[in-house]
Amino acid sequence: MKDQLASIEREALNKIADAESMKELQEIKVAYLGKKGSLTSVLRGMGKLSKEERPVIGEFANRVRENITTSLDEKTESLEQMALEKQLEKETIDVTLPGRPIKVGGPHLLTKIIEEIEDLFIGMGFEVREGPEVETDFYNFESLNLPKNHPARDMQDTFFISKELLMRTQTSPVQARTMRAYGGDKPVKMISPGKVYRRDTDDATHSHQFTQIEGLYIDKNVRMSDLKGTLDTFAKKIYGKDREIRLRPSFFPFTEPSVEMDISCKVCDGKGCSVCKGSGWIEILGAGMVHPNVLSMAGYDPDVYSGFAFGMGPERIAMLKYGVNDIRQFYTNDIRFLKQYHKA
Repeated sequence: MKDQLASIEREALNKIADAESMKELQEIKVAYLGKKGSLTSVLRGMGKLSKEERPVIGEFANRVRENITTSLDEKTESLEQMALEKQLEKETIDVTLPGRPIKVGGPHLLTKIIEEIEDLFIGMGFEVREGPEVETDFYNFESLNLPKNHPARDMQDTFFISKELLMRTQTSPVQARTMRAYGGDKPVKMISPGKVYRRDTDDATHSHQFTQIEGLYIDKNVRMSDLKGTLDTFAKKIYGKDREIRLRPSFFPFTEPSVEMDISCKVCDGKGCSVCKGSGWIEILGAGMVHPNVLSMAGYDPDVYSGFAFGMGPERIAMLKYGVNDIRQFYTNDIRFLKQYHKA
């Protein structure tokens, strides 16, 4: 029986060594160690052995079973490792290959120009203030020297929600709110960017919704020369150091005196072309010294305080700076148009 067990051991170990799959190993295990396996069948005959032979053959049989089991475990581990290596080799990623490019967006052209203007004025000591887009008649008109039935109200076709509520036609109400919040005894130096709304027919140069940036500076001894110096700095920063400005008399109910500011044409350098209609100048914003009535309504003593205000349209500023010829392009979200200015 001992020779028979030794033969089974050699045969099992050889088959285990030659096995190439987990399926083969399982079949070998069943064939030799299963209930009907070779080793089990031989051990059933131990009852015919003498008392002296049983412990010897039993010990030898246990050693045979242990050797076969150990060999099966080692082969199983080996096959699992080989399978893992094949899988890893199959799934290997070549990290030296270039990655797929990710399309990166950029700020909208209007956002870009607004942030550029904000940075400029913040550098000059202005703070950025915001206010509601649904405004009261008082802050949008009356506090800005535009009482009810004032003829200048016709200049701003207004979206009224009720008799006293409307969609703001300008960001000047933010200035009025800020002045009243300051109590009439503190300097004010601010800009107010935001959306405004007017009943207008959309075309290449007009829109029912657009943006404005208005500025206000109130303190003691603020002069017209301060306004001119501020606007000159703005023009040279946005359009280049060679730009010249000129101030022309105009009328706005909330400023007195009022002016409109032109810059020398960037296309022809002031010589005259189709862009500036041969004049050499292009209008870009309105401004003036804050009207005494506006100061009084906000609680400021016009005999002590003075100030200047200005208002501009970022769309117009961007159109002149980047050569955009249709305001509607800012709002159509055409990716071909927007991509041109990602690095502008």
